[in-house]
Amino acid sequence: MWMDQEVFSLCDSSPDSLYDICMGYVVNNLDVITTQDQLSRWRKLRDNIILPAEICERFLEAYQKKNRVNDNVANIFRDRDRTRLTIIKLRNARITDEGLRCLMEHKPVTVELVQCEYLSQASIDIISENNENLVALKFGPLTFTPTPTYSSDSFYHKRRPEAHKLRRLTVQCRGMLIMPLMLLKPLKNLTHLDLSEYSSAGAYSLCELKCLRSLILHNVLWSKEIIDWICVLHNLRHLDLSHSNDRHGKYYNPNEILLKLVSRLPHLESLDISGTNLAGNGAAALSIVKDGEQECIEVQARCDIPGLVTRVHNPLEFLGLYGTHHGACKRHDIPAKVISGDANEEQILTAARAYIERPAMLTRVLNDLYYLFRYENIAYVGRALNVVLRAMEQYVSEKPIQISGSATLFYIVKGKEKPRIGMKLKRRIITALLDGMDAHIGDDTMMRNGCLTLCQFKIPGDVLYEYERVVQILLNVAEANQEWFVQRIAIYLLNSLACQVDGKQKRFLGNKGAIAKMLNVISERLNRRVCDDVMEVAWSTMWNVTDETPQNCQRFLDNRGMEYFLTCLKCFPDKDELLRNMMGLLGNVAEVPHLRPQLMDTLFLSVFYELLDSASDGIEVSYNAAGVLAHIASDGPDAWTVAEPSRDAVLERVAAAVQRWDRLAERNINYRSFQPILTLLHAYHTPQCQHWAVWALANLTSVYPEKYCNLVETEGGLNLLHELLRHRRPYATIKELAIIVINNCTRFTRENPPPFESPDN
Repeated sequence: MWMDQEVFSLCDSSPDSLYDICMGYVVNNLDVITTQDQLSRWRKLRDNIILPAEICERFLEAYQKKNRVNDNVANIFRDRDRTRLTIIKLRNARITDEGLRCLMEHKPVTVELVQCEYLSQASIDIISENNENLVALKFGPLTFTPTPTYSSDSFYHKRRPEAHKLRRLTVQCRGMLIMPLMLLKPLKNLTHLDLSEYSSAGAYSLCELKCLRSLILHNVLWSKEIIDWICVLHNLRHLDLSHSNDRHGKYYNPNEILLKLVSRLPHLESLDISGTNLAGNGAAALSIVKDGEQECIEVQARCDIPGLVTRVHNPLEFLGLYGTHHGACKRHDIPAKVISGDANEEQILTAARAYIERPAMLTRVLNDLYYLFRYENIAYVGRALNVVLRAMEQYVSEKPIQISGSATLFYIVKGKEKPRIGMKLKRRIITALLDGMDAHIGDDTMMRNGCLTLCQFKIPGDVLYEYERVVQILLNVAEANQEWFVQRIAIYLLNSLACQVDGKQKRFLGNKGAIAKMLNVISERLNRRVCDDVMEVAWSTMWNVTDETPQNCQRFLDNRGMEYFLTCLKCFPDKDELLRNMMGLLGNVAEVPHLRPQLMDTLFLSVFYELLDSASDGIEVSYNAAGVLAHIASDGPDAWTVAEPSRDAVLERVAAAVQRWDRLAERNINYRSFQPILTLLHAYHTPQCQHWAVWALANLTSVYPEKYCNLVETEGGLNLLHELLRHRRPYATIKELAIIVINNCTRFTRENPPPFESPDN
């Protein structure tokens, strides 16, 4: 049984091992160990490198977590003197027969080729020609239908040499009607056989596999010949006759057939009859088959599954009853220690573990699990989380699994176990979500589930390791014609991602079209004359993306940003939040010297001039309007090229507005740097610019000293303020504010001295 602490043990904060870090680096930088042939374009191992089996196998495993293995990767292992593979496990690989040959010529012990859609029927011969060491082979589901020549003659009859060591064989042959069981005749040493999806139609040449301990015939249509064959496999410990579709799992005389199987298999410990009617209808009519004759018996023991009455005193270790007819898993007296079904949490989690390799059944199980989390209290959250993550990681392309899995993750990460989810487990959850969202970017439900779940994490801190992928996904969601709710969440997340990151990440947002896409969102709402929180947050996102990022400010202007600003102002003049966000963005644009000439326009300046007297959102709109005009005016009288409004009138109103504000007003603003403000302290030719800048510093250091006093000092602000006090040009109010800033910083430093550092010994 899985225990909660197994998955939650990942919450430790220990760093990744050096081995894993190095392996991850190699996976992301193949040139470290390979070169690319200029003619063939194939990758090959560098001449001075030798890789033992342990590293080769771990490399394949790590590579698959990031990419799909293809022939180019397989070609790295062509040189068998310098590489070694004993275990080959590929899932969803793009490998072809040629790539498979590179790997199989290592004569591996274990081979798993799951959902490798580019393999042809020639791959069967490639495996057969290199199977002398093969102990375990898993192959399928096959995406091709072998011809009779390949299926009967080539698969095992022509193999060179014979696979005498083979013990475990899985051949999932969905829809195949022509591979007779005679193929198994040379493999009498098999202990585990899985023929899931095999069709029982056609002729059979059934063989006796005396060593067989496990037989899986999932989704195999039953016949009398198959039942008779199973009955002679006396060493069977595990038998699986389950069906993913209960319409196909109907047996004639189910009670008698189950009794016959159980009676003839004395060592049976595990039995799966999910999706079938073999559990009967619960009625007490019991019978057994003895010497070919049906004989009714009376049994004193209580058993709600007639066909298992002989196991009442010797219960099975495991019994699969998920989706059985007549709700067998909900019955009381069942002779089994562990049961898969949908009657309760324990049965559902057991089913998830048992059917992890069966996407059709797993989808139903995950839906059951989702409803448990939504409507009931869950006892084994850790087990459930493990189930969901394994399913989502293994079946990225299966939309139903991704949708139900992501919905369940939402309830897990917002639930009572949230504090136990540490960084490593967070990353596993977030990566699983992003993989699913990437694969199903056009599905509204998947996008809604993914975005809602991401909202439960700390943004941007928890997703910085996948920052670029998160941004790309969310931009696609925001731009696509998604439902309103999904678009709204995506834009909120983008705003959070842009708010607390550095210039490099803001530039990445701009490079990926964040400005243009936010303006598209705004344009669509302007066309409908709608101002909602999505429009407001779109402006806020651009405000954050343009912060100290000139390239993104340029993008705003290039994409008709000022036109959208004026239209929004005209259509929604009373929307305080909208106006604050728009003016905050324009404040960023005005901080860029080479962009300010584009704001030197009578219409733009008149709007800023009028907004100086705005009481919208407290002082914020007036503050930002004054900041925009102060930066424009800081370029000097010669740069003011419009007649109206006049520069003198603007500066007079800027000073009057600043004088009017409450210096102790609390602010809804966040500065990462004071450099744009400190630059204005040099504008001795225009003291009103200094007035706005010094007021900003006085306000922020008075109200938020712990946040901003150190910033003033570390960025050289105190020296500039002392210089300003000595200069004759600034008027008295400016110098009074400068003294307040200096005193605030001095007081904060005195009350918060740096920690004592002992001298080196």
